[in-house]
Amino acid sequence: MAADTIVHRLLSQRERRPSAPAYFVKHHGVWRPTSWRDYVVEIRTAARALMALGLPAGGTVAMLGFNRPEWVVFDHAAMMAGGAAAGIYTTCSAEEVAYIVDHAEAHAVLIEDLGQWKKIVAERARMPKLRHVVTMRDCPPIDDPMVLSWTAFCDRAAAVSDADLDARIDRIEQAQLATLIYTSGTTGPPKGVMLSHRNLAWTARALIDQGGAREGDCGLSYLPLSHIAEQMSTIHVPATSGATVYFAESIDKVPDNLKEVQPTVVFGVPRIWEKFHAGVTAKLAQATGVKARLMARTRRVCGEVTALRNRGKEPGGALALQYKLAHRLVLSKLKPALGLGRARLCVTGAAPLATDVIEFFGTLDIVLHEIYGQSEDCGPTSFNLPGATKFGTVGRPLAGVEVKLADDGEILVRGPNVFLGYFKEPAATAEALDGEWLRSGDLGAFDADGFLSITGRKKEILITAGGKNISPKNIEAALKESPLIAEAVVIGDRRKFLSALITVDDAAVKAALGDAPGPRDARADLRAAVQRQLDVVNERLARVEQVKKFTILERPFAIETGELTPTLKIKRKAVNQNFATEIEAMYQE
Repeated sequence: MAADTIVHRLLSQRERRPSAPAYFVKHHGVWRPTSWRDYVVEIRTAARALMALGLPAGGTVAMLGFNRPEWVVFDHAAMMAGGAAAGIYTTCSAEEVAYIVDHAEAHAVLIEDLGQWKKIVAERARMPKLRHVVTMRDCPPIDDPMVLSWTAFCDRAAAVSDADLDARIDRIEQAQLATLIYTSGTTGPPKGVMLSHRNLAWTARALIDQGGAREGDCGLSYLPLSHIAEQMSTIHVPATSGATVYFAESIDKVPDNLKEVQPTVVFGVPRIWEKFHAGVTAKLAQATGVKARLMARTRRVCGEVTALRNRGKEPGGALALQYKLAHRLVLSKLKPALGLGRARLCVTGAAPLATDVIEFFGTLDIVLHEIYGQSEDCGPTSFNLPGATKFGTVGRPLAGVEVKLADDGEILVRGPNVFLGYFKEPAATAEALDGEWLRSGDLGAFDADGFLSITGRKKEILITAGGKNISPKNIEAALKESPLIAEAVVIGDRRKFLSALITVDDAAVKAALGDAPGPRDARADLRAAVQRQLDVVNERLARVEQVKKFTILERPFAIETGELTPTLKIKRKAVNQNFATEIEAMYQE
């Protein structure tokens, strides 16, 4: 095969490792494998079924459900049939689902269960181009002429020959649309990011060649497949490298599944690592006597080893012996207990993670490699790769990707991973692309060693009543260095001073301060603890950047209430709307 796309790489895996496991699913308490040979048969069957249902070359489909083999098979099948797929977050409302299905002009939608079906039914009139709904395995029967069970869908493949499918595959071009990534929409309706076969194939290969993945890896698929990062981890990199994917049973089961699978590569958004951090910190606080001294020595040794390895060096002499002893006495038990016993690469991305959390894990021999990018460049712009990592930065640009800073500090990106544009939105495309350069919307800076740091978000700049431009991102990250603070949102646009809305980590509060009755914001000990962190942060800031007041909210920010995107990014507009009363109270004289 001369062509080099994800489709062609997938087919080659069937020839290279037919009996090796492509993926695992847990059934009745047992992880059961599906071989690459059978996986490709599943995908080819689904591709022929889509053609039988009338999907034309260039047509689109959509998927709405948790991480399951059917989701990935449907995605691969759409590409194989010459079309493209659009993932939809499971947390989207019926209105949001209808918007994406209609905007993407999806011919068919794959759904997980009756809950997602209700969204389709509620807004069916707004999706005039939708012809078929396919249910995943184990979904209860749905009595509707539009709906096909997974088995009935696969049976449709008999009407299309393998030769007809092969003809579609042969016509796939590198520049052709391969997938649509609908942004989670921190502002306005989601936009469809158009990624080509070349975009996806180049990025997957680059990640493998530069150490971000390798043959023989295995990972746990649990983050939303609608996000480009999980698609790279679950779909495109495995098709390129032959890595094995384990599909998590559910979000709630992820901690258990991690311990069972012990993946070699672990990707987590910051909130995942923050929860790990809170749990481990609470456990360490309980250690006393010999155990406490052993842990302190282990953390000191691992901190030194991590610093060396981040610079591409290995420990020697006494340090190497101390590290070996620490591994035998502590790490060999601690890391498997977290599900990280075999992890050779732990990655954090999609949003900023406080440097102190990253440094904490480094003292436990768990190095978090921060990656930075966006859907518009297939995920990676820069990456703290093993042997070339600097905590507090997002790494050096991925080899083959050019990154420069505009006059105002905006990060501009050019490379084979930069997208085709936004689907059916030429004005938005023109705003995002300056020739071949992608305007990221993020502000950044390079250090003397070429490592990139994110200094703010261009569109999130606050302009105070005094006319000062302030980026809230770094202030919020500094506040979150306290384990008590789960989220912090700085307020101050067109205001006389900055204030902050704070949500707290209940487990950390309980561990540090114990249980106490009454509203959170009225608790003197909790307010005092948050104020101490605020004082520390304010000392590092210019007067105009200092936070003068704060409110501890009675509930956390949530996807369901609109303050978080499905990838747990803050929606500032929703926060301002939902907590307008609390905000105004801070500015009353």
